[in-house]
Amino acid sequence: MNISALLTSSGINTAVCVVLFSLYSILRKQPSLVSVYFGQKLSQVRSKRNDPLWFQRFIPSASWIVKSWEASEEELLAIGGLDAVVFLRAVVFSIRVFSVASVICLFLVLPLNYFGKEMDHKHIRNEQLSVFTIENVKEGSRWLWAHCLALYVISSCACILLYFEYKSVTKMRLAYIAASRSQINHFTVLVRAIPWSREESYSVRVAKFFTDYYSSSYLSHQMIYKSGAMQKLMTDAEKIYNVLKSNTVEQHYGSRLLRCGFCGGTSTSFKILSPEPENVRTTSLHDGPDLGKKECGAALVFFRTRYAALVASEALQQPNPMTWVTDLAPEPSDIYWSNLYVPYRIFWIRKIAILVAFILFVTFFLIPVVFTQSLVHLDKLEKVFPFIKGITERKFMKQLITGYLPSVILMIFLSIVPPIMMVFSTLEGSISRSGRKRSSCIKVLYFIIWNVFFANILTEAAIDHYQVSIMKLGDPKTIPNQLAKAVPSTATFFVTYVLTSGWASLSFELIQPFPLLCNSFYRFILRNKDDTSYGSYTFPYHTEVPRVLLFGLLGFTCSVLAPLILPFLLVYFFLAYLVYRNQILDVYVTRYQSGGLYWPIIHNTTIFSLVLTQIISLGVFGIKHSPIASSFTIPLIICTLLFNEYCRQRFHPIFKKTPSKTIIDMDREDEHSGRMEEIHHQLLSAYCQIKSESKSSGKSLELNCPETEVNDKETGDISRPEDPEAPVNTSAQPP
Repeated sequence: MNISALLTSSGINTAVCVVLFSLYSILRKQPSLVSVYFGQKLSQVRSKRNDPLWFQRFIPSASWIVKSWEASEEELLAIGGLDAVVFLRAVVFSIRVFSVASVICLFLVLPLNYFGKEMDHKHIRNEQLSVFTIENVKEGSRWLWAHCLALYVISSCACILLYFEYKSVTKMRLAYIAASRSQINHFTVLVRAIPWSREESYSVRVAKFFTDYYSSSYLSHQMIYKSGAMQKLMTDAEKIYNVLKSNTVEQHYGSRLLRCGFCGGTSTSFKILSPEPENVRTTSLHDGPDLGKKECGAALVFFRTRYAALVASEALQQPNPMTWVTDLAPEPSDIYWSNLYVPYRIFWIRKIAILVAFILFVTFFLIPVVFTQSLVHLDKLEKVFPFIKGITERKFMKQLITGYLPSVILMIFLSIVPPIMMVFSTLEGSISRSGRKRSSCIKVLYFIIWNVFFANILTEAAIDHYQVSIMKLGDPKTIPNQLAKAVPSTATFFVTYVLTSGWASLSFELIQPFPLLCNSFYRFILRNKDDTSYGSYTFPYHTEVPRVLLFGLLGFTCSVLAPLILPFLLVYFFLAYLVYRNQILDVYVTRYQSGGLYWPIIHNTTIFSLVLTQIISLGVFGIKHSPIASSFTIPLIICTLLFNEYCRQRFHPIFKKTPSKTIIDMDREDEHSGRMEEIHHQLLSAYCQIKSESKSSGKSLELNCPETEVNDKETGDISRPEDPEAPVNTSAQPP
């Protein structure tokens, strides 16, 4: 791949970004799309609007960029929660580290790579990207010390910034815990694997157990009931009914000549249903069979103090650890009910099955990886398949195939990974929505690091050495050398991958194509113009956190070996900083959060990237016969691992356990202020297993006492109070 092919890919992606960014600045001004681009605002108020036709609605503008840039961290924390701030901290950390890496590598390492060998250089557009990598440095070169120095500077800068970020995020998490006085989940323990008895119901057993062993702190409990497929169908049917019923209040459907898209009848052929009388009886889920028969072996147990609940959740209740399993309960809006009535004893079988399925899925995904990597190396592929020479005779076609098509194909295949990993995490038995999303985030991260980074490197090594012997790759003595050779060669693909999967993905994140299609379906097919009924989305941490960390891995591993990737990475992180801030402020709604638990994932992945970079550089220095650079790299690896161990001992426990001192201080303050009785009263009606409200009657179908309603879609999070550019005339009313 040459510079011309890289410029072709860069030009295509730049054009896509400019078009989609401009289109977004127009679409966000349209009143009919307020539910797509201002979901956070709709979650705060109910708005009445009109649709004035004004000229500026169709002119692109950059006002959203200014608003995103000017938003303070306090505003982001109030709207998006601690998880959103932690995610943006990771983006800012990447900008700082790779800014330093760009200055060092572009002005010191890149010229040394380019002039590393005595050769006749072509015109810059026709130069192969390999001449800008460490591959072009001759063996035994005395200039390799510069690469080692750059590696020291980048690693030191990364560790220093990581330390201060970890320290700052730890303080924010402690402040988050101390400020969560209204969170009743601190008083609640989830108990699973309750032993079954013929003589007593689950509820009686729970009451007896906690009265005996926690008599001074036990308050009450709430059983969890089996909710089968029939109940889910009833709930979904009522939601659809509410959507359709909102259309019946519209008495005017336009001209008689306007025909329905389904049956061909005129718009006036629809019968207007009269509203239901207010005194219609609402059927309760409590009617019918005895609820005792619907109880499952799980319950929510409420305690008088936070400290008592913390102790009960951490303690082993029985000598048999498979019974009376206790965990601190998630928040009511975060709890994932579907996994609570699944028998606890089968989760270990599920986890083994998920692990096997994950391995098989990763293995299957090697097929598109090998295919995309082979497109990058058309010159080598032509030797194996001579018939493709006719396709690549045209220069533009060859540039398009090698510089743009591989990363697009890989990105399309990768789009199916997050939903599958979300299903895997659900089946594993997570008790909270945030925990399920965090588990999915880790799986997606493992998957893309292996398939995008390691699988591409191994495929490159296999293609490069197919003429000798494929078994050579299996020789343990040659694996380090082959990897050290393959990483600089694969850097050309990684550059195009950053352009396509990075720049273009941010453009599509702004446009929100899936919510846009849903909005069109609701508005033009179902004829529903109530923006507040379209639903909202939570922030997709399980897709965006792995993407940012993968680009960080590519940046670290290629910074010294192939520094040409750094400018494209910096552009991506700057755009990501603006786009994600805008999405957090305007689009996504925060219904639950983990309290900053994504930061240990970010920290550990960054350390892994640093150590992997140092090991690969050690192998490259060995291949280039530079003993001084090799010997100086070993202490750097040791120091990085020691730094990680210090952070693990100093900061990580805060993200695993809750400090007793903080909890006890909160209990004492509430007891002195008299708020404890009010909290105890709230506990009895806080958790609702199933609730579905009818808008027409104002009554509800209830199971297990609720006062909270959760409407969650696994993709988005956040809000902003007022936006001058928002296309609405609001007469704000409290929800």
